[in-house]
Amino acid sequence: MSLTFWVAIIGMVGIAVVAIRGRSKPHTDLAEWTVGKRNYGTLTMWFLQAGEAFTTFTFLGVAGIAFSAGAASSYAIPYIPLGYIGLFFIGPIVWRYAKDRSYITQADFFADRYQSPWLGKIVAICGVVFLLPYLQLQITGLGLIVKLVTGNATSGVISMVVATVLTVVFVLWAGIHGLARTAYIKDALMIGAMALLIIVIPLHYAGGISHVFESVAAMDEKLLTIQAGEYSQMWWLSSMLISAIGSAFLTLPHLWPPMLAAKSARVIRSNNVYLSLYQVVIIFPLFIGFTALLVLPRDAASNSVLLTLAREALPDWVTGLVAVAAASAAMIPAAALCIGISTLVSHNLVRTKSMRTKLRINHFVVVIAASLALVLGILRPDLLANLLLLTFAGLSQLAPGITAALPKQPIAQKASVLAGIVAGVAVVMLFTFTGLPHAEIDPGILGLAANVVVLMLTEAGLRATGRRPVAISTQPLRSIPEATEHPQEESV
Repeated sequence: MSLTFWVAIIGMVGIAVVAIRGRSKPHTDLAEWTVGKRNYGTLTMWFLQAGEAFTTFTFLGVAGIAFSAGAASSYAIPYIPLGYIGLFFIGPIVWRYAKDRSYITQADFFADRYQSPWLGKIVAICGVVFLLPYLQLQITGLGLIVKLVTGNATSGVISMVVATVLTVVFVLWAGIHGLARTAYIKDALMIGAMALLIIVIPLHYAGGISHVFESVAAMDEKLLTIQAGEYSQMWWLSSMLISAIGSAFLTLPHLWPPMLAAKSARVIRSNNVYLSLYQVVIIFPLFIGFTALLVLPRDAASNSVLLTLAREALPDWVTGLVAVAAASAAMIPAAALCIGISTLVSHNLVRTKSMRTKLRINHFVVVIAASLALVLGILRPDLLANLLLLTFAGLSQLAPGITAALPKQPIAQKASVLAGIVAGVAVVMLFTFTGLPHAEIDPGILGLAANVVVLMLTEAGLRATGRRPVAISTQPLRSIPEATEHPQEESV
């Protein structure tokens, strides 16, 4: 094995060791494992929230889209700041409900706000189904990262296995505490690696960033504008909108535990003012993707362009450090996804009054989910490719239900919200799997349109028959299970 491979492996072990040291005492409560003591301050929350924007997509996807789509790849720049604008208003409201009513998952919010344990279970199922392919993406992406920087397929498989085992170990041992401890390291590695690459790669291949764009313009000016075709202006706009909606309305369930771990609503609001500046790093891979247009053949694998250029421009040991940064961008999000999936299953889908049993189920699901993602990543890396397209589009169908539940008394009923979710997901699946023409509009946007229409019509029909949203209690609850399993009994 090469020096690059061993540097990457040692780096992954180091990340796991830091995460394991995040736990100070054994966990006896699922809430403690998932959201800690809800006392994380501004600095820790900054890295927990900001780090979710830096995943394997940063290393593999952003530069690849720039290589394939040219200027259309710029859709990745505005959606995150737009998402933080939404979170500035929505995040503190959700946090207060969670603090008073002891939520630890997105499904808890739906179950309690709509007084419907079954709606909570359906939302939990949606979360598990749509997050699994995202988990596979992180693990498969990590293998591809090491394979690309070492030039050896065996190294990629070994790294996938090692990283998965290490991630499972520190998730089981430390939970949210391990995630918080490693968030600092992950972002430092990511920013350092990207700062290095944005200087070295354009300079090595084109003489600097300005020369990159001059050369691209001389080669094909159309690459610097958004053209009609596969990556049209409508594709750009709808892709940006669905991503912004998914981020702003907290539709991704694995993002809830880190946010609910904040010690105050002020911490969430304060961070969402400045986090947009932090996301300037996402621009760096775009420049590298444009550099690849000058160096690599147009039929090259788009997801490999950043690391292919890095391997040729950097010494082996430096490439290994870049691989460690990329590995952290897979391991830490994978850990958050494992926490999100396992908590939805053990807390919302499996009914038990024993906290010890709940924790055991939770840990078992972590192992099963990670193992399934690993096996699929090795044997059938393309098996969930289509479902991956549904992850953000599908989960964005929860946005209307979250919005309607934000006021003190929800403005919609559980039947209306459920009908909207079903309609929206059905439309997303229809356009994704059948290949029906949709004018380059993201299926998630079409699904949301159907979702809102069905929700409003259903609500109007219910109210025409005299049914109104049930008044619910906003009094604090003492324990989490009752908040999700018996909400009506506790809402006195």
